[in-house]
Amino acid sequence: MKNRQFYSFIRRQVLVMVGLSLGPGLGYILLGYLYDALAVTASWYGLILISSTWGYWLYRSYNFDEMTPDSLHSWYQQVSYLFYTMFTLWTVVFILIVSRTEYDLHYVAIFTQIGSSVVSSTLLFSDRRLFIPTIAIVVVPLILYFASIGEWYSYVLTVFAMVFWWVLYYASNSSYKLLQKTYIQSSRDQLTGMYNRAFFIDAMEHTINSVRKTRGYCCLILIDLDYFKTINDSLGHDIGDVLLKEVADRMTDAIPDNAIAARMGGDEFIVISPTSSSRESCTENAIEMAEKLRKELKRTYQIDRHHLHISASIGVSVIHNPDSRANKYIKEADIAMYEVKDKGRDGVILFTDDVAQRVEKELEMERLLHFSLEKGEIHLNFQPQVNSELNIVGCEVLVRWKNPKLGNVPPSLFIPIAEKTGLIIEIGKFVIEESLKTLCDWKKKGVVLEQLAINVSMRQFFDHSFSNEIKKLCEQYLDGEQIKTIILELTESSMAEELERLIDTMNDLRSYGLSFSIDDFGTGYSSLGYLRKVPLDEVKIDRSFVSELLEDQNSQVMIETIIHIAQVFGLKVVAEGVETEEQKNFLLKNKCDLLQGYLFSKPVTKDEFETLFLQQTITH
Repeated sequence: MKNRQFYSFIRRQVLVMVGLSLGPGLGYILLGYLYDALAVTASWYGLILISSTWGYWLYRSYNFDEMTPDSLHSWYQQVSYLFYTMFTLWTVVFILIVSRTEYDLHYVAIFTQIGSSVVSSTLLFSDRRLFIPTIAIVVVPLILYFASIGEWYSYVLTVFAMVFWWVLYYASNSSYKLLQKTYIQSSRDQLTGMYNRAFFIDAMEHTINSVRKTRGYCCLILIDLDYFKTINDSLGHDIGDVLLKEVADRMTDAIPDNAIAARMGGDEFIVISPTSSSRESCTENAIEMAEKLRKELKRTYQIDRHHLHISASIGVSVIHNPDSRANKYIKEADIAMYEVKDKGRDGVILFTDDVAQRVEKELEMERLLHFSLEKGEIHLNFQPQVNSELNIVGCEVLVRWKNPKLGNVPPSLFIPIAEKTGLIIEIGKFVIEESLKTLCDWKKKGVVLEQLAINVSMRQFFDHSFSNEIKKLCEQYLDGEQIKTIILELTESSMAEELERLIDTMNDLRSYGLSFSIDDFGTGYSSLGYLRKVPLDEVKIDRSFVSELLEDQNSQVMIETIIHIAQVFGLKVVAEGVETEEQKNFLLKNKCDLLQGYLFSKPVTKDEFETLFLQQTITH
C-alpha cells in the first residue's frame, strides 16, 4: 500500500518534469528558428505547453488529506499518463530532429535523448510502473537510430546504448529496492510484519476523508490481548514474541483483504473495517469481524511444547463524524475495550453514548477521588460481628466516601477506581491507621474486642512498604494484646497473584501477631488449595450463599461444606449478609463461629458502635 510520502514524492517530480520540459524545450524553438525547422519545433513545444499545463494542474489538485482512495488512485493514473506523454514527446522531437544531419542537429537530438533517459531514471525510480516504461520509451529509439546508421561504429554505439539502457535500469531498480526496504522499515512493525502505528494513523486519516466524501461509514476495531503479560513474564520474551507473530498471522487471515490491520505496540492491535453505505451494516459487519477475531485469537497456541491460552478484549468505534481526527476514534475504541476488561475480558463492546457517559462519570469520580483524603471525605464505618450468644465480639471496618458533588459513593464504584489508579495504597494506609486509632480509643472507653477485621487490597498488600508500615502503626497505637485482635481480610479471587510472595508476607506479619481471613470464600478458585498453602486463621462465607440458603439447597450444602472444611483446618468461620432469623438459626445450628449482617446491625459510625457495645455490656 502506497502512503503519503510516496504520493508526495511523485507530486514533486511532476513539477520538476514540467520545469525540465519547458526550459530546455525553448532550446529547440531557437534551433528551429535558426535552422529552418520552426514550424516543427513550435508545434512540438505547443504540445509540451499543453502537457505542462496538465502537469501543473495535477500538481495543484493533489491533497492527500482531502482525497479518497479512489480519487487518489485516479490522480496517480493521470500522473502516470502525464509522464508517459512527456517522455514520448521528447522521443518525438528526437525522431524529428535527428535526421537533420546537414546542420549537425542530430548531435543535439542524441544528447537530449540521453539526457531524457537519465531524467527518467532519476525522477521516477520510486515506482517500477513508471521508470521501466519511460526508460524504454527514450532509450529504444536511440538504439534503433544507432543500428540504422549501418557503419561499423554504429554497431558499437548500439551495444553501448543497450549497456546504457541496462545501467539506467540497474541504477533505478537498485534505488527502488532500497527505497522499498526503507519504506517497509518505516511503515511496518519489525516483529510481526504488520503495519505500524505511524502508518496506521496516516491511513486512518485518509479513511476518514474518504468517509467524508462518500458519506459512508466504517469501524475501528481495537484488540488488546488478555493475559499476554503473564505469559511474557513467566515464559520469557522469546515465547512472547513468537506468540505475537502467531496472533498477527491469525488476524491477517481472519480479516477481509480490503481491511487494514496494524500493531499499535505491545499486545495491542487495531483494524479499520471496509467502508459501508449504512451505519447499521457497518456496525453489524464490524461486530461480526470482531467476534471472528476474538474466537480465532482464543484458540490454543502451541509454542515450544507449551500449550498457551489467551483471549482478547475488543472495543469497536464507528467512524461517523468526518470532522473528527483519528485519535478521537482510537480513544473511543480504547474506552470500549476497557469496558470489556472491566466486565471480565474476552468480549466485544461497541462504543456508544451510554458508554461514553459512563466513562466520563468514572473519570470525574477518579478526579474527585484524588482529593478525597485531603478534603476529609473518606471515613470509616464499623459493622458488628456477633458470636453464638449474639454478643458483639468484633467488627469489620468498612470504608465510605461522601463527596459534596457525588454524594455517598458506594465502595463497589470507587474501590475499583482506586485499585486501577493506585490510590488504593494511600486510602488503604489511611483506613488501617484510622482503624488502629479507633481500637486504641475504644480500649480507653471500655470497648474491648476479640477481633477487628480490615480489608486489604492485593495492590496495597504487595506494595514494598506495606509490611513495615503496618508494623510501625501497630507499635504506635496498639499494645501486644490488641495487635492479636487485628485480622487482615484478603479476597480469595485475587490471591492467585504471586502466591509465593503472598505467603512470605503473610508469614512475616503472622509472626508479628496479626491474623488473616479469606474474604468471599467459595467464590474464587482452588479454595482447598489455598487453605492448605496459605497461612489463614479465618474464612468468611460469601453473602451470596447466605442470601440464598433458604431457597437453594445447593447453598445450604455449600455452607455446611465450608464450615466442615474450616473445622478440619482449624479455622474460624464468619458468615456475612445475615438478614433473617432463619439464616441465623441455620448458621448457628451448623456451628458458624461469628455472624455479621443487617439482622444485628447495619454498618455504623465509631460513636454508634461504642454505644451498641456498651449497651450490651450494661444489659449483661
